[in-house]
Amino acid sequence: MTNGFAERAQGLSASRVWIMASRPRTLSLSLSPVMTGVAIGWADAGAVRWPAVLVAALAAALIQIGTNLYNDAADSQRGGDGAARVGPPRVTASGLVDARQVGRAAALSFAGAAAGGLYLVIVGGWPILALGVASIVCGWAYSGGPAPISYSPFGEVFVLAFFGIGAVMGTAWLASGVAGPAGLLAGIALGLFASAVLLVNNHRDRAEDARVGRRTLAIVLGAGRTRWFYAVLMLAPYVFLAPLSRLLAHAHVEAAILSLPFALFAVVRFWKEPPGPGLNVVLALTAQVQLAFAILLSVGAVV
Repeated sequence: MTNGFAERAQGLSASRVWIMASRPRTLSLSLSPVMTGVAIGWADAGAVRWPAVLVAALAAALIQIGTNLYNDAADSQRGGDGAARVGPPRVTASGLVDARQVGRAAALSFAGAAAGGLYLVIVGGWPILALGVASIVCGWAYSGGPAPISYSPFGEVFVLAFFGIGAVMGTAWLASGVAGPAGLLAGIALGLFASAVLLVNNHRDRAEDARVGRRTLAIVLGAGRTRWFYAVLMLAPYVFLAPLSRLLAHAHVEAAILSLPFALFAVVRFWKEPPGPGLNVVLALTAQVQLAFAILLSVGAVV
């Protein structure tokens, strides 16, 4: 599969190849929490520091892109992403770009995020410094180092912490100077959806991941329990809407419940989908549910 893709991709322009490597479809996972954090900050404080928010969104996107690029290069060097891969092909394993070039591009992305982070530290102080450094280090450690997070059962925990709690609360703090319990609950909700995206990804790649020595949560749980856990991750965020509504009594965050039918549809589709490329559709659908939840919650919070 990957080799055939490489043959078909020889005519792609360099820009198309690098766009493919950066995986732009994943950017909603980093930008949805930023949007939600802005809305929660507005609901809490009634004001938003827009320059800080825009820089935070750019830094979050760069960290996401850097993580994607480093994952592309590191997995190929470890023997993953081979011909048996079910998910979208990777540019390094396909021979389109040298792993060292992809690694340098990842470093540039992290450096860009760090540069933006200097301004954010001036605005937000030491909490933003700690969060920014931890995000960049964990972005590298996700696929790099002697014990990559992506080779362990703790990837979903990493995603919950950084693409949920850290991203929403950090943005709320930058936007308004307030990072209270409402940001924490919204961050957990967004992080659970993001963890569900990773769970689908790892469930789809179970056979290939096991071949290269990975022990992801989907491998540890097995197919049956992974389906149950996915249902929990997709439905648990709606439990947080009630306490959020009490914390933000003047807002209408309960509007996010309108995305519940789509979450239920995703759960049913995941349960019925056999191993194979069809899980790519479920993965995209899971990310879309998170985006819909974030948009509805954010609109409700500011109206």
